[in-house]
Formats: sequence, C-alpha cells, structure tokens
Amino acid sequence: MLHHYSNRWLACVAAVALTIGGTGSVQAGTATGAATEWTQLANNAQLVDLMKSSGIQVDNQLTQISQLAEQIQNQLKIYENMLQNTAQLPSHVWGEVESDLNQLRSIVERGQSISFSMGNADDVLQQRFQSYADLKTNLPDNATFSSTYQTWSDTNRDTVASSLKAASLTADQFDSEEATMSSLRSMSETADGQVKALQVGHEIAAQQVAQMQKLRGLVSQQMTMMGTWLQTEQTDKDLAQARREKFFNAEVKSVPEGQKMEPRW
Repeated sequence: MLHHYSNRWLACVAAVALTIGGTGSVQAGTATGAATEWTQLANNAQLVDLMKSSGIQVDNQLTQISQLAEQIQNQLKIYENMLQNTAQLPSHVWGEVESDLNQLRSIVERGQSISFSMGNADDVLQQRFQSYADLKTNLPDNATFSSTYQTWSDTNRDTVASSLKAASLTADQFDSEEATMSSLRSMSETADGQVKALQVGHEIAAQQVAQMQKLRGLVSQQMTMMGTWLQTEQTDKDLAQARREKFFNAEVKSVPEGQKMEPRW
C-alpha cells in the first residue's frame, strides 16, 4: 500500500529558494527542518507572494494525507478480520501491516510538520507587517494562528500517546521508523501482540482522519484572513496611487497676463 505524493508544497511553504523536485513517499520532517527558512526571506513582497500561492496547495496536501489515513484505517480493519480466523498472521502479511503502520507514523509527523510551518508563517507575518498583526480573527480568546496550531499539535500528540499507552507502547516507540519497526517486530511474535498493534493502529488512523480535517479548517481560516488582509493592503496601495496620479496630473493654471505672481502671507 505505497502511496506517492508531491513534496513541492512543503518546499514552497518552507522557502522560495528551497526546491524539492519530483514526487516521493509521504515523509515527515521536511517542513519542520526548513520552516525557519521563513525568517530568511528578506524581501517582504517575496514572502507575501509565497503565502498567496500556498492555500490551495496546503489544502490538497491535507486532503491526500487524510485519504491515505482512511485507506490505512480500512486496510487495518481487514487485517483484524483476518486475524479472527487464524491463530496468527503469517510473516508475509505482517510485513504489509508493518508497512501500513509505518506510513501511519509518517502521517502523524507530516501533520505536525505542516502545523509547525503554518504557525511559523503566522509569526513571521506578524513580525513584519503591523497591519497583519492588528487584524482581528474569529479565533477564540483573541488567539493567534501560531498558538492555535500549537494547541492542535499538542492535542494530536497527546491523543496518539494515549492510544499507544493503551497498547503498552510509548510515544518514543512511535517517533522514528527504526523504533516503530522494532516494536512491531516484537509484537508480531504473539497473536495478542498482533491484535494490540492492529487495534491501536486502527484507532490512530481514525484519529488522524479527524485531526487532518481540523487542521484543514485551521488552514482555511488562516488563508481567508490573509486574503482579507491582502485585499485591504492592495486597496490602500491603489488608493494611494490614484491620489498620486491625480496630484501630479492636475492641470497647471497659467498666470493671467499683466498679473504678477507673488507670495501671500
């Protein structure tokens, strides 16, 4: 069940100068590792142009991640049903289980990475543009998008940790591919271990479907607010330009013959 998606959005969000070509499997950490590149964009116009183009790409990325999580959820349910009819899943089938659960780990990390990048972008925009910092949102308690993304990230991490704990696993055992595969190999040795792994995987997959929907909602809110801000900024620029043109293109009245032009105090 290998699914390949484009990494180009994460490159776009992370930095203008950073380009990741082609496609690759769902991998985590790209945004986390490069999110600080936002602060290296010296050109404010460059930063604004980057944000204007990112909304649809972000939404598509989250849609793909959510769909993959749902596919894994359904596949793990099939494995659970298979296990009811046999004492233990054979090694070749368990290898597919391990692959799906490892992809699920990557999905969790990808959501955290996107959340981190978008929150970081909000921080940078607030630092660079007073008009953006002053813009009010519909977020509760006058929260910023940066703090709201952090809350989402904390909640998602805690939810996953709670599900792992129910299967006698720790978050550390789900943090890296090596640790995850090692834990799964140990659990594959017994039927009870296989059952627990499938159950916790199914639960986490269901959680990620719901959490990615929430993250999409946050991104949508942020992009709507940014659209409002950008429109206001452009309106102000257009008005200022119109006033300049009116001033410099105004008709110059000549002094009537015989009349002296002199200052009046």
